[in-house]
Amino acid sequence: MSLKVIGTGFGRTGTDSMREALNILGFGPCHHMLEVMGNEEQKKLWRALAQGAAPDWSQLFAGYSSCVDWPSVHYWPQLIKAYPSAKVLLTYRTPESWWESFQKTILEGINKSVDQASLGIALVARQAFGGRPGDRANAIAVYEANIRAVRATVPPERLLVHTLGDGWEPLCAHLGVPIPDQPYPSRNNASEFRGSILTKITGTQ
Repeated sequence: MSLKVIGTGFGRTGTDSMREALNILGFGPCHHMLEVMGNEEQKKLWRALAQGAAPDWSQLFAGYSSCVDWPSVHYWPQLIKAYPSAKVLLTYRTPESWWESFQKTILEGINKSVDQASLGIALVARQAFGGRPGDRANAIAVYEANIRAVRATVPPERLLVHTLGDGWEPLCAHLGVPIPDQPYPSRNNASEFRGSILTKITGTQ
């Protein structure tokens, strides 16, 4: 099994809803930070990668057909080369609304983490955000730079920019599959994240 869809959008851009959408459309299982949090072997492999181990994508994504969210989003430049036939998705929301969601969810988890080797600290905070995830201007600049890099790097025919609220139609058209007879998923809003996922994040990524 190899990746058929690669997500390049940061967490809090509708990635959990996209994960569920891809599963529904037959592009699952879809890799997401939730998969890492619930699997000790996944946690071990991704932590090793974040600490400098050479990537073995076939091992990291064994059993998965797609990926979105952290930690894989950090490696999208390598992944789009490793899987040249995979479609690419950029889940998107405005920088300001992304920051508002990020600071209430992922950033809070990072700040509460007691495990310095966790992916939230070692990868997201230190590598992706340069050690300053709580600096609003810096975080938004990193977010915007990622969007520019994706747009500049991925050929237009391979890329779909999927904004929050876009639903099934553009996604299904991009992937060449019919629209399912059910609503587009709506998962993991800020209150849900804080109520259930945040308790799992602290020290466990």
